Amino acid sequence: MNATVVMILALCLGTYAFRLVGPALHGRVEIPARVQELASAGAVVLLVALLATGALTEDGGFAGWARPAGVLVAGVLAWRRAPFAVVVLAAAAVTALLRAAGAG
Repeated sequence: MNATVVMILALCLGTYAFRLVGPALHGRVEIPARVQELASAGAVVLLVALLATGALTEDGGFAGWARPAGVLVAGVLAWRRAPFAVVVLAAAAVTALLRAAGAG
């Protein structure tokens, strides 16, 4: 078997095991409140890091000002609880207008 196939199968089994452990241990293991808070904070940090790298970089370099501006508009609208379609369309419009203006 190819090494890539073996790695994919290992990741599939690991993912399935993680998904199975949750329901199997529900109610049997008590997780302290501090650990739950840290896990929540860690998830937020990872999402922000993913957002930053996706919004600011392209091909190993700076993506230009249009994409971060579109992400900023989307973030503000989502924070103000705008409908999802409005958030997506506004972000796309801001990005397209800035790219058309040469701010690329």
